[in-house]
This record gives sequence, C-alpha cells and structure tokens, in this order.
Amino acid sequence: MLIRYITQIGRYFLMLKEIFNKQTKWSVMRNLIFKEIDDLIIDSLGIVAFISFFVGGVVAIQTALNLTNPLIPKYLIGFATRQSVVLEFAPTFISVIMAGKMGSFITSSIGTMRVTEQIDALEVMGVNSLNYLVFPKIIALLLYPFLIGIAMFLGVLGGWMAGVYGGFISSAEFINGTQMDFIPFHIVYAFIKTLIFAMLLATIPSFHGYYMKGGALEVGKASTVSFVWTSVSIILFNYILTQLLLGS
Repeated sequence: MLIRYITQIGRYFLMLKEIFNKQTKWSVMRNLIFKEIDDLIIDSLGIVAFISFFVGGVVAIQTALNLTNPLIPKYLIGFATRQSVVLEFAPTFISVIMAGKMGSFITSSIGTMRVTEQIDALEVMGVNSLNYLVFPKIIALLLYPFLIGIAMFLGVLGGWMAGVYGGFISSAEFINGTQMDFIPFHIVYAFIKTLIFAMLLATIPSFHGYYMKGGALEVGKASTVSFVWTSVSIILFNYILTQLLLGS
C-alpha cells in the first residue's frame, strides 16, 4: 500500500515536469486557455457567490447569538465575520467545494478522453497531450484568486446584511468591527494559499483523469478519488501554510 502511494506521488511529479515540455503552439493554446477560463472560473461564479453570501450571514448570526454577555462589545460580530471569512472560509472552504465542482469536471473530461482514446490520438499526432490538456487549466486557474476575492467581499457583505437587518447590530458598529485591528498581511496570506490551492485544483484531478484505466464506470470512480485526494491535499497544505506564514 505504502509503495503504491509513493509510486503515485512520484508519477504525479513526473507529470508536472512533462506538462511544461514541448509546448503547444500559442495560437492553439490561447483558445484552450479562454475555454478553460469559461469552464472553470466563469461557471463557478454563481455557486461561489451564493455560498459566500449566506455563510457570511450565518457566521455573523452565530457570533451574535453567542455574545450573551452585555459587557462584550457588539462590534466583535463584524470583527469575527471578517476574520473567519478572510482567513479560512473564502480561501479554504471554497477551495474544498471547488475540489468537488472543478475537480470532478476536470477528472471526468480528461478521463472520458482517455476512455475514448482521444489522448492516444493526440500522442500519435505528435502533440504533448499533458501540455495540451493540463497547461491551459493551470493558466486559467491563475485567475482563481479573483474568485476568492469575490467570496471574501460577499461573505462580509452577507454578514453585514444578516447582522443589521436581523437586528443584532447597527451598521456603524459592524463596519467598525470589520475595520478594527486589520492586518493587511492576512489578505496576502489568503491569496498565497489560494494560488497554491489553484495549482492543486488544476493538477491533482488532471492526474487522476489522465492515468485512469477502464471504461465509463471507472471515470466516475476516478472523479470520486480525485475529489478525496484534492480535498486532503488542500487541508494539509492549509495547515502547513498557516504554520509557516502565521505561526510565531
């Protein structure tokens, strides 16, 4: 079992090396990149906006309901909402959700190409299939921080609306809380995590789709396995990066 995992990890890093070899012509690659931006980034805007807004609202309400001591200032609702959304919810929680949405899409699309022998056809034509299939996804997901930026904004906005219109806090108090003790590096930290997660979201599902074997049933199994390993990798890297960047 251990040997199999080590072999898979080694194969993954060899795949990363091969992605950047023998580049596809820019005229072809440009169209592939725009297609991946549409499929992976633009198509994810709706679900990211919906989840971010309502989870921000839930964080604000839960914080307000637990501040039962009258001596605790209400502006902490805004402070807690900002910290929760910016530090963990937007970069990490959304990335785990995207491991299901983007990851399953990437694995199933590449896996279907493997099953129908389209990848073999690319190789026969002398095309570096890994560069052709995976490189556009990596470039497209360089825009992933844009998605997370929207998630941060809508999460705080959702918290503000839930707190103010739910009668838990005044607008001035909430805004004061969101501005209190703001550390700009927290935004940098969140976007550094986001870029690492984007690389994982592009490559791990691609790996499971590219190297899968079998028929249509195995495509579904590969999608499930890729979701599990992408999520595990995101959580693991989240811990490592938090320790490195925020740990004293």
